[in-house]
Amino acid sequence: LKPRLRRQHERHPVWDRLSLLLLPKMAAPRPSKPSTAAATLILDDALMKMVYRDGSKSYKEAKKNRMIPLGNHSSFGDFPRDLAPEAWGTVKVKSLTKSRSAPGLTSGTGTMHAAFVGLGGAPRGLAPPPPKAGATSQRPVPPSEFRRFYDRGDLPIAVFHGAVGGKIAWKVDVDKLDYHHYLPIFFDGAREQEDPYRFLAVQGTYEMLEKGGQKVLPVVPQLIIPIKTALNTRNPIIICTMLKIIQTLVKSGDMIGEALVPYYRQILPVFNIFKNNNTNIGDKIDYNQRKRMNLGELIAETLEVLETHGGEDAFINIKYMIPTYESCVLA
Repeated sequence: LKPRLRRQHERHPVWDRLSLLLLPKMAAPRPSKPSTAAATLILDDALMKMVYRDGSKSYKEAKKNRMIPLGNHSSFGDFPRDLAPEAWGTVKVKSLTKSRSAPGLTSGTGTMHAAFVGLGGAPRGLAPPPPKAGATSQRPVPPSEFRRFYDRGDLPIAVFHGAVGGKIAWKVDVDKLDYHHYLPIFFDGAREQEDPYRFLAVQGTYEMLEKGGQKVLPVVPQLIIPIKTALNTRNPIIICTMLKIIQTLVKSGDMIGEALVPYYRQILPVFNIFKNNNTNIGDKIDYNQRKRMNLGELIAETLEVLETHGGEDAFINIKYMIPTYESCVLA
């Protein structure tokens, strides 16, 4: 102790004893509550608005490009076209897309050798390179059933605005819900990219899986189509959200991992496409890893969870769909 503190210690021994009891409790930091997956998505949206101030990553731009559902002009529906001709005037019109395997089939003279031979048989130059397959390009997100049910007021949920990060105010007890009806709807809404649909669907899915118990297993066959639809959008954010939900689904009850094995052919093809989609940062630190948004690592983690909880037939079925996968169980 310093001389001054030593003199105070000699004069006030009672204060010294109290300080030994009180100071450790006052100095101990309070652990922060971990943010949920839905709250993390909201924080990411706020960060994207600050980074891309030109609006290139905003909902409005995605709607212009027809990548997410347009929604309604108001809570009462769309405006009449004659009264509001420019309501969606900047939105691109849906058009027929050309086949990526033969994009120039209808160009030139209309024959298969149009890229090699000009009129009169004169050579026209080198053949063009093969087009991109487009396997990893994003697809438009189709409207979900969750959006339709929520807009119609048929879901017993509302946003509880008093919590930091957001909570759901359930109008009924979660364990009393009809899981055959509501759980597929919430899974279908997990691919939404616009709030409040996305927050309510993702957070509601986690809460239903947490309190579902034995009600989740019979509903697994109805969850395959929403999972497949979300993965087929090829949107990295949607894929990461659905991968986390799949991990929670498998761990939410017994036999659920084994019940998913027959449906690996519907789920795993997208896993195989993005399996090597990792971020190479050398010796730098990835401060974003706490959000678990690295697609390649998340896919590898999900495959290990599926194999661990999928029984004895899980590995051979994963290996059939993803030949480069190595078992985490077998030595």
